[in-house]
Amino acid sequence: MRAFYFLFFIFCLSGCLPAPYYQKEEAIPQNAWNNNFKPSFTFNITDTIASYQPYFIIRHTQAYPYSNLWMWVYVKTPGDSTIKKGRINITLAEPSGKWLGRGMGEIYEQSMPVDLKEIINFSKSGKYEVSFEQNMRVNPLPEILDIGFKLEKTPFRAQ
Repeated sequence: MRAFYFLFFIFCLSGCLPAPYYQKEEAIPQNAWNNNFKPSFTFNITDTIASYQPYFIIRHTQAYPYSNLWMWVYVKTPGDSTIKKGRINITLAEPSGKWLGRGMGEIYEQSMPVDLKEIINFSKSGKYEVSFEQNMRVNPLPEILDIGFKLEKTPFRAQ
């Protein structure tokens, strides 16, 4: 009986994981990401003492023809009139061709932590805007269903 209560307690705790500080996804028109379509995500930061971990979210089909995704990331911080720009590479498959992330049928979803320290540090309170532009050699980029951005509060401030 103790084992049952212990397992029930663990199950209840696992259902109480904290929600992300911010999360939003945007559908890609016709499932083909044109480089002039730049999904944008706007959120407010009020706690500048906390540390935040940004994530890039992608849903694609198994017919996506590449194992990675090169993108430009644009960031507008509170009170700044300039937009900072950085380039990132997201790995979507292992060298063997096995897709990373979760798969359901022909659709795969991946939430990858991204290092944006060079262009954003969340040290100012206010409205932030992050947008993504695909930077692959093919335009439009086929078999991309959704793009998203997630921000999680972490327990310790990164230095």
